[in-house]
Amino acid sequence: MRPVIGVIPLFDEEKDSIWMVPGYMDGIRSAGGLPLILPLKADEEMVAQVCGLCGGFLFTGGHDVDPALYGEEKGPFCGPQNGDRDVLEKAVFAYALEKDLPVFGICRGIQLINALCGGTLYQDIPREYEAEEKAEHHMKPPYDLPCHRVEILPDTPLFHLLGRGELAVNSYHHQAVKELAPSLRPMAVSEDGLTEALYMPGKRFIQAVQWHPEFCFRTDEAARKLFESFVEACKTV
Repeated sequence: MRPVIGVIPLFDEEKDSIWMVPGYMDGIRSAGGLPLILPLKADEEMVAQVCGLCGGFLFTGGHDVDPALYGEEKGPFCGPQNGDRDVLEKAVFAYALEKDLPVFGICRGIQLINALCGGTLYQDIPREYEAEEKAEHHMKPPYDLPCHRVEILPDTPLFHLLGRGELAVNSYHHQAVKELAPSLRPMAVSEDGLTEALYMPGKRFIQAVQWHPEFCFRTDEAARKLFESFVEACKTV
């Protein structure tokens, strides 16, 4: 039986509509999971009920994380937030931690997990992050091609999964992990020194990447393995 995996929904303010990038759903399905889009608005009882159906959770990309979650004021170059998503993800993440259920974060997902665990974010990389040579973090389409490289740190789950110390990745974000939360550890670092992947030691599977495997898992083995390892962890719950 396929494990049910709760997927955080995306929201379009202009259309007042919940939507989803197909690659999130297809990546889970191709790896043997059954994706279920979670309700954007749910009270504590509803969150507990729907989470009880799931063996793991995918935290998707999307809106900027509300700086209030990491104790800061919103700066002039921080993008739009969605309060309903922040509330939902905070509740789902707390549930996952309590039950030791797998969580996989992508793009906003890595930022959100870091913020919820006590870390901070760069609200806008071009204006807040200094590096001698900056990598391309906000690529133009097509999004299934690599635009910079990351160093995979030794003795981490990502290194053991891929068996290599470097990876070419795609990238589409303007925010990033600043101070890493105390409970988290880095798994990969970009050419210009930003945290590109992280995990939480001591948990079954709390992992996240800054790049976008949902756009390239059909042709990229590393991206496919990310979904497969996540879904496999959900099967063992």
